[in-house]
Amino acid sequence: MLLHLGLRACRSGCRLLVGCWLLTSLLSACSIALLSPVHAQHTLILATTTSLQDTGLLDALISQFEQHNNLTIKTLAVGSGQALQLGKQGEADVLLTHDPEAEIAFMQEGYGAERLPVMANQFVLVGPAHDPAQVAGNSIPAAFGKIAQSQSLFLSRGDQSGTHKIEQELWSRAGLQPYRERWYLESGQGMAATLFIASEKGAYTLVDRATFLVMRRRLDLIPLAEGDPDLLNVYHVLTVNPKRFPQVNAEGARAFAQFLTSPQTQNFIRQFGQADYGEPLYLPVEEP
Repeated sequence: MLLHLGLRACRSGCRLLVGCWLLTSLLSACSIALLSPVHAQHTLILATTTSLQDTGLLDALISQFEQHNNLTIKTLAVGSGQALQLGKQGEADVLLTHDPEAEIAFMQEGYGAERLPVMANQFVLVGPAHDPAQVAGNSIPAAFGKIAQSQSLFLSRGDQSGTHKIEQELWSRAGLQPYRERWYLESGQGMAATLFIASEKGAYTLVDRATFLVMRRRLDLIPLAEGDPDLLNVYHVLTVNPKRFPQVNAEGARAFAQFLTSPQTQNFIRQFGQADYGEPLYLPVEEP
């Protein structure tokens, strides 16, 4: 094609100049395309959950990592389900999620290279202070049964996030499938937006404790059921498999995973939120 263009351009001096200009431009474009993967290695694409961004911890961790590494992190804050899907498509280098079953499947299917625990907190059932379903003091599975029995408003994220998956499991444990009931609503949004809607509607919802602590002063919601040992909320870092997706920044992903699990970062996580909220928002996994 280029040779054909060059021959046609030889018909006149003017056309020759145009042909040369086109040839030079095409060659330059090819050079840029060849160089772009190298430049891309200075960027690390992180797909993670909205809850980590809502609490402020993610920004603090990224700032520390970027200060000591020649990398810029591009964050895609979505639900865990969407984050894992981005990993399956090779559109992220590293993931930080809280959906253990889906993460294990991700690794078994060969999409991930490494999966390491980072931190944990608990899920909490929150709702209006007048507690129309009288769930206070019950276990969360029992509380879900009371919500269904009283047909009190419940707001789900409905977004295939880690929180949504746990919520679905709780309904199943209670022997219920409320998904078509009028009192069961879905926000289709992240945790912060879901909390605001639940507060406005006087609805119950399931939330990770960290996000609730950060937002509680702006909400007309209180914690009503918590402390269930089965509702530990564990976050893992997963590096995307470079053997499956050669374009990923495998070196940067490994560096970020090592940073998150290092003693210094684990100690930072242990203290994060203590001064502002009276308790840490997350704990290293050995201290649930």
